[in-house]
Amino acid sequence: MPQINSKAEAFVRRSAKWQNELARLRAIILDCGLDEALKWGVPCYTLAGNNIVLIHEFKEYCAILFFKGALLSDPYGLLIQQTENVQATRQLRFTTVDEVLEREDIIKEYIHEAIAAEQAGLKVPMKETSEFRVPKEFQEKLDEIPELKTAFEALTPGRQRGYLLYFAAPKQSKTREARIEKCMQQIFAGKGLNDG
Repeated sequence: MPQINSKAEAFVRRSAKWQNELARLRAIILDCGLDEALKWGVPCYTLAGNNIVLIHEFKEYCAILFFKGALLSDPYGLLIQQTENVQATRQLRFTTVDEVLEREDIIKEYIHEAIAAEQAGLKVPMKETSEFRVPKEFQEKLDEIPELKTAFEALTPGRQRGYLLYFAAPKQSKTREARIEKCMQQIFAGKGLNDG
């Protein structure tokens, strides 16, 4: 019997736009035997403490997010990579409760495949930090300030990737430079982009 979480249930009830869709997705996931928790403010479903899927909502759709979605075979071509920089996760998106009901068996197939991947200990091959592009503005700062380079290299690979993606995103050099300047003290402090 899966473990349920009253906070996750409350999350679904509070949804103004996607309550019916989220309630049905929740029931489908719980029917697959996963335990329920509230993580990152959304219902998250685990197997032996390992994250398998979560449900979340956006303005235009609600979705199931598969933590290791890149490993799934996706026989129906339904999985969506949120952005080009997302490596592991994939979404199944929904805009109506009828869509959820029509795809219930397919949803369960994907969930069971995700469970099997977790049980097999499969890991998503992640790009190395060295494979991410270093914006020229940041490379110039690293060359100019050796202490910044040392501090940046001391960060965890995930924190380094977070900064590189954040610095590279703007189209204008001026904006990239402003982001770099704004983040330098956090880098010196050994903090990641979202560590505050």
